[in-house]
Amino acid sequence: MLYAKPTVPGGLVDGALLRLVAFATLAVAAILLVATYPAIVAGQFPDPDDELRLVQVRDWLGGQGWFDLTLRRVDSAGGGVAMHWSRLVDLPLGLAIAALTPLLGAGAAESIAVVAVPLLTLGAILLLGAILTKRMLGPEAVGFALLIMAMTVPLLHQTRPLRIDHHGWQIALALLATNGVFARNPRGGAWTAGLALSAWLAISLEGLPMAAVVMGVFALRWLRDPDGRAWLLHGSAGLALGSAFFFVTTRLGAASPVFCDTLKGAHLLAFGAGALGVAALSRLEPKHFALDAALLAAVGAMSGSAMLLIDPSCAGGGFEGLDPVVKRIWYDSVTEGLPIWRQRPADMLHVLVPGLAALAAAVWLARVRQWDREDWVDYAVLLAGALAIGVLVMRAGAVAVVIGAVPLAALVKELYGRIRAKGRPLHTVALAWVLAILLVPSIPVTIAAALAPKKGAAGVAENIATSCDYAAAAPALKALGQGEALAPLDISPWVLMESDLSVVATGHHRGSPAMRTVIETFMASPQDAHRVLTARGTKYLILCDDLGEPDIYRREAPSGLAAQLMAGRVPAWLREIDTDAGAAFHIWRIRDLP
Repeated sequence: MLYAKPTVPGGLVDGALLRLVAFATLAVAAILLVATYPAIVAGQFPDPDDELRLVQVRDWLGGQGWFDLTLRRVDSAGGGVAMHWSRLVDLPLGLAIAALTPLLGAGAAESIAVVAVPLLTLGAILLLGAILTKRMLGPEAVGFALLIMAMTVPLLHQTRPLRIDHHGWQIALALLATNGVFARNPRGGAWTAGLALSAWLAISLEGLPMAAVVMGVFALRWLRDPDGRAWLLHGSAGLALGSAFFFVTTRLGAASPVFCDTLKGAHLLAFGAGALGVAALSRLEPKHFALDAALLAAVGAMSGSAMLLIDPSCAGGGFEGLDPVVKRIWYDSVTEGLPIWRQRPADMLHVLVPGLAALAAAVWLARVRQWDREDWVDYAVLLAGALAIGVLVMRAGAVAVVIGAVPLAALVKELYGRIRAKGRPLHTVALAWVLAILLVPSIPVTIAAALAPKKGAAGVAENIATSCDYAAAAPALKALGQGEALAPLDISPWVLMESDLSVVATGHHRGSPAMRTVIETFMASPQDAHRVLTARGTKYLILCDDLGEPDIYRREAPSGLAAQLMAGRVPAWLREIDTDAGAAFHIWRIRDLP
């Protein structure tokens, strides 16, 4: 019953909840292992960031300092690239590999860690989601929430085997913060939320908009009830002190003078100023709603102004200092960082359908549940903020749909009850279809694609897979030894992972000057490209020519080096090295011409 106050016997975490979460985690993990088994065997990571993450962990385990995040095999001629990534994400991978290596060897230890860590992250997310659902709706809704999360494509994408980059941990920390927001104890809940948000920001500043949303919910409680001041008071303190802690323990010396892409002194000053301002306001007697709102807004403005005053580079976000050529050719082509209206229909539906349905369910719950109406109003505000962020940046949509699993569980539970009531057949079928679309939002697109006429040779097909056999190419790559290679940005992390070679650049914005070199070299005439590469001392050129990135270079520069190579017109200064990786994959040695 949704209209009766839920009881939570035995506390939030009990044996029944843990057994249900364990079952759900094992079931989903088994499905993901079967589905990704070919990729696991081939060592085919889902994203270049995952490959580069493993390279960074290897460098750390190989003796590189905790605070030293420089990738020295990227743009070695320029001194390497100091990455903006966090050691917090390296930590579980590194610990797992270090613990298993004495028992199994380094190779097997890595293979187990890159599979196990994402699945353990998934288990943590399911546990946090189950606890939140039990807190908000009671134990009867937990199974429905777990089912929804188990079928949430954006979540599964970020926690499948080999997906070792930071996005799964961001989702987990978002859920931990949400648990804090709806805890029954204001002090403990606010500190939990603030510390979770600070850990998220230490991993990625992509969490900054969500931190603002959470603090906005706490401000709403402040304005609604004088007793609600504790939420913002302790939440802002947790955010400020937690950020300082994670900065000192993970970021000291890693800030960039060009990019505002990690926690910096400017952020710490802003969070500290905000927390002090809130503490000062908490000592004042509550006045009129409008006056209190204006004072809180002034504190927020003061906090933001302090950050921009100390570091104006933060005004334009983390990519403000990006080279314009790199931005146009590379950054604007990274679909996961683009708004939702720039995505494929199926990907849009996986965020919009459950997100909007969950938001509607939260509003509905606020109307029908008198005893915790304010909680559901706050939940709707939090979810609306998360969904707005996900609409603007596609990869952030996973946070919104996972947070939305809780109110969506109430809606699915209600629909399931009505279907079981066995009313009119057409009504039952309609409800069943609604339920199916809520759980698998891409059903309409899948059906439409199946029914659509198939395109012939003149049609344009999306490049879903590559014919390049990377596993077969790896031995030839390893045999090359050391030396710099020019490769497309998207496969350069794989080159680093599989060999001792260095690369000109990878697709990561702090290496913007070298990224421009890669782009311009592939689009330059073969003669000009040769001059650039010989001046750098680059020894090899590596290309898989049926991927999207080389095709961009071909379209941008039809007479450029990439276009010539893709057309089979290989300049005389390149000598091919034999591989068994397919006709589309090439390794060339760069020769000096007489």
